Amino acid sequence: MNLLGSKPVVKVWLLLAAVMGLSVALINCSGAASKAAPARGALIMPVSVATVEQRDLPIYLNGLGTVTAFNTVVVKSRLDGQLVKVAFREGQEVREGELLAVIDARPYEVALSQAQATLFKDQASLKDARTNLQRYQDLFKDGIIARQQLDTQDSLVGQFEGAVRADQAAVDNAKLNLVYTRITAPVGGRVGLRMVDAGNMVHASDQTGMLVITQLKPIAVVFTLPEDKLPAVAQRMKGGTLQVEAFDRDNLVKLAVGKLQTIDNQIDTTTGTGRLKAVFDNKDNVLWPNQFVNIRLQLEVRKDSKLVPAAVVQRGPQGTFAYVVKADKTVEARPINVAVTQGGLSAVDSGLNPGETVVTDGQDKLQPGSKVEPRVTGRRVEGAPQAAPGANPSAVPQPGAGQPAGSPGR
Repeated sequence: MNLLGSKPVVKVWLLLAAVMGLSVALINCSGAASKAAPARGALIMPVSVATVEQRDLPIYLNGLGTVTAFNTVVVKSRLDGQLVKVAFREGQEVREGELLAVIDARPYEVALSQAQATLFKDQASLKDARTNLQRYQDLFKDGIIARQQLDTQDSLVGQFEGAVRADQAAVDNAKLNLVYTRITAPVGGRVGLRMVDAGNMVHASDQTGMLVITQLKPIAVVFTLPEDKLPAVAQRMKGGTLQVEAFDRDNLVKLAVGKLQTIDNQIDTTTGTGRLKAVFDNKDNVLWPNQFVNIRLQLEVRKDSKLVPAAVVQRGPQGTFAYVVKADKTVEARPINVAVTQGGLSAVDSGLNPGETVVTDGQDKLQPGSKVEPRVTGRRVEGAPQAAPGANPSAVPQPGAGQPAGSPGR
C-alpha cells in the first residue's frame, strides 16, 4: 500500500506547510511592528509653562474687619427748653463748633438778670460793711469802742464777701446756660437722621438725643489675625509703620489704603485671634461705620525673590521639586527649596535660576527626560494677587523651608 501517494496524506502535508508559513509571516510582522513603534520616552507631552522671575515679593496677612467710626457722638441738650431752630440738614458734613440747633433762651436771660441783680445788691452791702469796718478800726485805736465790736464788724465783711462770690457764681452759671441754648457740634463729622423737630420740648434727661454725629475722616477698621501672627506684626511695628489695605466684601476691589495703629492688649481665647486697629484717611467716603471689609496687612517685602506660580511646586518622597524645561525640550526634575507661598506665588530660595522655564500644568504625565511641547499660558508672574474668598488668609512658610531638598521621586 502506497501511503505517500494517498490523497489524504498529501492534503495533511499541504495544510501543515500552510500553517507553518503563516506563523513565520506573523512573527516577521510582529518584529517589524516592534521595530517601527517608538519608545515611550519619545512621546511628546503638551504642557503649560512659565518663566522664573526675580523681583520683590510683598508678604501679606489677610484678616476680616469691621469699619468703626473714629468718633461717634450723640448730641443731647444740656438744659430744658423749647427747640426753636434746627440749623443742620440730615447727612450734612459739619465742622467742630458749627451751630446745630437753638433752644429758647428767654427764660435763661431772665435768670441771668436776676442773678446780676442779687450780685449788685450784695456788692453794695459789702461796700458799706467795709466802710464801717474802717471807722471801727479808727475808733478802736482811740479806745472809744471795744475789741468785740470791731471783730463783729470784720466778720460781717467776710459774710458779704462770701455772698458776693456766690452771686458771681450764679451769674456765671446763668451765662453758661445761655451758651448751652446754642447747641454746636462737639466734633467734625457727618450728621445722621434728625431725631427731634423744631417746636418740641427737649430735656437734659432725654435718652435718645437730637442727632448723632459720626466722624468719617479719618475712620478706623478693627480686624483680627491669628494669635501666632501677632509677634511678627509687633516686631515689624518697631521698625516703622505697616501699610494696611481694605477690600470689599468679595475681596476684589481695593477700597482704601491706611496704616496700622495698634494691637489690642489681649487675645480672644474663644477664637485664638487678636484684634488690631488701622486708620484710613477716607477722603472719598468709601468706608462707612459697621461696613464689613477684607483687610490685607503688608508684613514685609522680600527683595529680589525668585518667583514661580505655586502650581510649579511638586512634592515627592525626597521633598519638593519642579520640572524644568531644557533647551532640547526635555524636562529635568530639579530639587527646590520653597521659602514662602503668597497669593498664588512661591518664592524659591534654591534650585531655580531667573529666566528658566518651568512646567505649571501637566506634571502628572512627566518623568525625568520626557519630551514636551511647551504651551505658554500668557500669564506672567505678577504681583501677589488677592487671595480668593475662603482661602488660607496667611502667608505660611513651607514646612521644608530653610532645609536642603533631597532628590525628587515619583
